[in-house]
Order: sequence, then C-alpha cells, then structure tokens
Amino acid sequence: MPYSLEAEQSVLGAVLIDPSCFALVMENLRSAAFYRPQHQQIFDVMTNMFNMNRTMDFITILDAVKGEQIFETDEDAKIYLTNLAQVVPSSANVEAYCRIVREKYYVRRLITASREIIDMAQESQAESDVLLDSAEQSIFDIRQGRNTSSFKHIRTAITETYELLQHLSGEDRDKYKGISTGYPALDRVITGLNKTDLILIAARPGMGKTSLALNIAENVATKGGRTVAVFSLEMSSEQLAQRLLSSQASVEGQLLRTGELTGDDWVRIAMASQVLSKADVYLDDTPGITVGEMKAKLRRLKKVDLVIIDYLQLMSTGRRSENRVQEVSEITRNLKIMAKELNVPVITLSQLSRGPESRTTHKPMLSDLRESGSIEQDADIVLLLYREDYYAREEAEERNIAECDVAKNRHGEVGVVKLGWDNRYTRFTNLELGRDEP
Repeated sequence: MPYSLEAEQSVLGAVLIDPSCFALVMENLRSAAFYRPQHQQIFDVMTNMFNMNRTMDFITILDAVKGEQIFETDEDAKIYLTNLAQVVPSSANVEAYCRIVREKYYVRRLITASREIIDMAQESQAESDVLLDSAEQSIFDIRQGRNTSSFKHIRTAITETYELLQHLSGEDRDKYKGISTGYPALDRVITGLNKTDLILIAARPGMGKTSLALNIAENVATKGGRTVAVFSLEMSSEQLAQRLLSSQASVEGQLLRTGELTGDDWVRIAMASQVLSKADVYLDDTPGITVGEMKAKLRRLKKVDLVIIDYLQLMSTGRRSENRVQEVSEITRNLKIMAKELNVPVITLSQLSRGPESRTTHKPMLSDLRESGSIEQDADIVLLLYREDYYAREEAEERNIAECDVAKNRHGEVGVVKLGWDNRYTRFTNLELGRDEP
C-alpha cells in the first residue's frame, strides 16, 4: 500500500517540537489517515491529551505514549519519539506534510474499495444494479471524507447573503427562492421548500399524508418544471402513478382501480397522462431502502430539485439493531445530512403514535412522533395533518377541510394552514377565501 513514512513522521515530529500546531493537524487528519499502526496510536494519544486540555510537550507526550505501551519498552518509545522530533525540518510546513499523508490515505482507500468491488463482482450472485449501487456508495464515501470546511469570516458570509438578497429581489428571483408547494397559504408560512431543509409531514393513518406529498410533487414537477424523486417504501410505483393520474385527471381513484371508466374519463386520463409524462418525476419503490442507497440513486439522476420519502418508519440503516429508537435517530440524522450534501429539500413522511386517538380533540402534537425524539430535533419543518370529519363524520363543523399545523419551523413562524380535501381524487386543494379573510 502506498504511504509516505517521512510525511507521517514529520507530522508527528512537528507536534512534538511545536504542540501549538496540533489544532491545525486535527483539522486535516484523523488517526486512520496514518498507515503505520504505531503512528495511529501516537496520534490518538495526542488527540486525547488535546481534548482533555492536558499540557502537551515532548516529555508529557512521551509519558502518555509509555502509559499506552505502544512500544515494547520505554527506551524504544524514547528513542523513536526523539527521532521523530529530529527528522522534521520545521513545524511551519506541517500543513503540507498533512496533505501528503491525506492524499496517500485516499489512494489506499481507493485501492481497497476497488478490490472489494472486484471481489463482489466475482463472487456475488447479486444483480448488476445492486453492485453498481454498492460501488458508487464506496467511492462516494471516500469523496465525502474529503469535504471539509473551515471557518468563514462573517464579512464573507454577509457578502454572500447580500448577493442572495439581490437575486431574490431581481428578475430571476424564482431560481433562488424556495420551491412553491402549490399551496400559497402554506408557502407564506414556511417560505416554500428551501434547499437543505428536512421537512416532515406526520399524521395518523388515513389523514392523507401520502396524498399531500404526491400533490406537492405534482405541483413542483408540472407547474414549477422541477425534477422530483419519490421513494415509496409502502406503495408500488403503479399505485403512485394511479394516485397521480386520479388527482391530475379528476377521475375517482376507485374507478381507476376497478376499470369502470366512461368515455369522458378516458379523455381526461389521456390528457393527464400527457401532462404527467412530460413532468420530471422519478419513482422508486424499493422496500427497506437505506439512506446510502438513496444517495447513490439520486446521484445518478445528476439533477434533482426535491426528494420525497414515504415513509420514515419503513426505512432501514442496513444493519441489525435491537434498539429501534437509536436506529430511527441515525436515519433522521443521515436524512438531514443528505439534504445538505445534495443541497435539496427532502420531504419525509412519518407515522404518529396512538396518542391522538386517546385525546378528546384527536389533534396531533409534536410529542406524538413515533419512536424517537430526534425526528423532531433533526427536522427543520414539521407539518401535522388533521381532518376533523375523519373522526366525527356527522358532527364535524368543517367538512372536507384539512388542518396543516406547522408545528415546527426553524426559519419562521408556526401556525395552522387550512386546505381543502377532496376524497374522491385523494387531492388537497387551496381554499377560496372570502374578501374579509386574510
């Protein structure tokens, strides 16, 4: 395996003669970047001392290395660390030494990943698509490790913000503002679907969370001309297409499922099919998909403006875990990271616990989110759906009205947005507000 012994020794030696440079070293390297196990262990010792605010110099580091028994004898430790301190020309060039160590590390990872890909291809009975996904994910994991950010002076951040404000107030503002959901009342509260946001739509079964997500996908793709990727872990792509056709063509979903269609229905379906066929909507119905697999598939699209996942509790981390709370926490963290990496809004659907069923009002709350409090913490926006007439079919004051409660909004206000609900076409609509209503 390729590595630079001189560069690794120079990094560690620079810290021994000038411990103040270790903060810079930590920004550039992790212990895994070193090839020699002893170098990894010495770096771990330095890291622990730095994290514990212990005094770092040649003597204290030597004492800590002896305590970890990295070398066979204390004398070997002393001789080796002395050589490290003598081999480095100057600590001023430590960043250049780090760069050499890091580059060799990525080359080794590429070699290892390539060998694993070859072994999988020769031994595995898996389909080529699965192998491609695995290969892409391996390479992406290496590339992801290279993406590090440093401090940005507030002057630079303000300049970038000022440029964004100019764009938002200019003629091409639509390119820079949040993507419209197709529901103006909701857009006013959440300022549209903004890049890097993790947006959660949560409700009890039967409230229409899948319908709302598909309606938003339809609006974004057909009216906004954007590219939408939909991952459905519960319904097949054919069932999703049926729902989209029902909404777009205004043909009852039940008629589409039974095939009892009139001549007018066929005409509307044909027209809706033309509209939807031109829209950039991509459907994936892989069950139990992981976040890593999602990222691999989304990268192949090259351009995506919105990601929708139906739904969170059916996702997997790809590893066996007896603690479902920790597993869901890991999934939500990774979804937020994915939204930032791909720089797109991610809408994730989520089930609620049975809490609303035991309450008089049945209205959901943030505490009803199932399995993990991290769902609420990681999400930028949480939308809770509720329809009164679902529970009180006869006594409901507002029929065919859905409340979309913006229970959390990291960017602004919270509040309830009312939408129309058309059960025949499983479609949410904008309400016609009177002149006196805001």
